[in-house]
Amino acid sequence: MFLTIIVFVLILGLLVFVHELGHFVMAKRAGIKVEEFGFGFPPRVFGIKRGETIYSINLLPLGGFVKIYGEDGLDKKDIQPADKGRAFGDKPIGTRAIVLVAGVTMNLVLAAFLLGVGHWVGLPTMIEDEDAVGASGAKVQIVQVAFGSPAEQAGIQMGDTVARLKAGDEEIEVEMVGEMQYFITAHEGEEITAVIHRGDEVLEKKMFARVNPPANEGSLGVALARTTIVSQPWYQAIYSGIADVFYMTYAIVIALGGLLWQLVSTGKSAIEGGGPVYIFNLTGQAAQLGLIYIIQLAAVLNINLAIINILPFPALDGGRLLFLGIEKIKGSPI
Repeated sequence: MFLTIIVFVLILGLLVFVHELGHFVMAKRAGIKVEEFGFGFPPRVFGIKRGETIYSINLLPLGGFVKIYGEDGLDKKDIQPADKGRAFGDKPIGTRAIVLVAGVTMNLVLAAFLLGVGHWVGLPTMIEDEDAVGASGAKVQIVQVAFGSPAEQAGIQMGDTVARLKAGDEEIEVEMVGEMQYFITAHEGEEITAVIHRGDEVLEKKMFARVNPPANEGSLGVALARTTIVSQPWYQAIYSGIADVFYMTYAIVIALGGLLWQLVSTGKSAIEGGGPVYIFNLTGQAAQLGLIYIIQLAAVLNINLAIINILPFPALDGGRLLFLGIEKIKGSPI
């Protein structure tokens, strides 16, 4: 639990800090006055003023913030002569838009960097059973666990690898996805014991193999894949990291659109989890599996944060961009 908390704080802090760093850098480059750039959230522990900006360390290490002069509007009588023309609202609409977009851009850049490092070090990659012969470190891995399934109830987690299966007097070493599927099918209606590896742990999980499972779930409610660790040369890893960001962004946007359409058309959502608690649980699983899974999770969360922040809702960067668009059409501030 302690390790999960530490990793959760580090990931969340990195995501928010990098996002705010993007706003800070572009505001400075645009000649906008930045009153404070802080690591963590108040109360302030320490602060030092360099030029016109206070650089602070704050008590809650969950990211950071940037205080841009005039971002929330100013009364003209409060503007000092030295600050004239240096407020956020004094800059052209295009400049303000660049400052707003800089946050999500930094999140996407960080995601590409993390995934590039992952490809260079070695990421788990799915392969077919016929390609697994002779593959170094190839194993059968749980890539999805259905909500409410026997596997979920037994405590099986995404990322677990299956070493052996037992049912009655029969036992097999699991080396291929196909043989595991065949074994489960042959023992429907029976209790199956799975010996799994989770990080450095070896666990036994008992599950009842359903005879008539829900559609697309299978008897145990798991999706399986044959995986092995594949590393790339650094120059190829850079390209793969960038390509992954484009692919993941597209996939997340499509999935989000589908969920919103389902919510509007049926009044129901298929989302099974979300929010800080869900992310905390995912962080715990990633921490158990190892550093490379933490890197992957941090990259995916960066992309999610970027997409959410660009949505045209109030208080988000996307909402402020929408107001800038209206201001452009209207020809005057809103």
